[in-house]
Amino acid sequence: MRYYFERDEPRTESDRYAVCKQLSYHLGRQLDAAAIWEEVQAVHPAIDPVQQAFLETCVTRCSATGWKPAIQTDVQVVSEKQGIVGMVDRITLDGAFSVIRAAGAMPFGTYVADRLRIAGYALCLEEMTGEVVTGGNVEYIPDGVTRFHTVQPRDRRQLLSTLHTVRSIRDGAVPHHPLNAPCNRCRHKERCESGGHRLSELL
Repeated sequence: MRYYFERDEPRTESDRYAVCKQLSYHLGRQLDAAAIWEEVQAVHPAIDPVQQAFLETCVTRCSATGWKPAIQTDVQVVSEKQGIVGMVDRITLDGAFSVIRAAGAMPFGTYVADRLRIAGYALCLEEMTGEVVTGGNVEYIPDGVTRFHTVQPRDRRQLLSTLHTVRSIRDGAVPHHPLNAPCNRCRHKERCESGGHRLSELL
């Protein structure tokens, strides 16, 4: 439903993500908060100065974790079979790939959305390399936590189902309201009706 309502909205990078992303280039080395902040300001000149304190917190927490340095960053991956493309944030010497998150980590495991992202990147990398990719890392920078997610068959099924739904929406279909949807946390609550869709949304 969110994809249906947000598909034509421009994508913007949040201040928190700009901080976490820039810090990620330094993982595996000594972290210098002042130097990283200068880079953040160069990349995102309009960033709120308040985010410097957030960066310092991230640096403190990430400094306590043994990160592997990247040998490649911002690597584009693609699956021609599924018609998807994405960007892997980091690849380390052992061939593992990582995605960066500006959110805090769960007590255990990874979020559903992160599992789908890992499944999508794994699918792309398998097609590109011809090798089986068992999973990937999700790096929750604000908490200094990295979690490896092993891709499960259910992740691949859900990914393929999601891709099918996205294609049908692009072809003009209107998605059905899902059962037990987290409507209270959704900013489209007033626009989305469980009993159907307003005529204005269909035209």
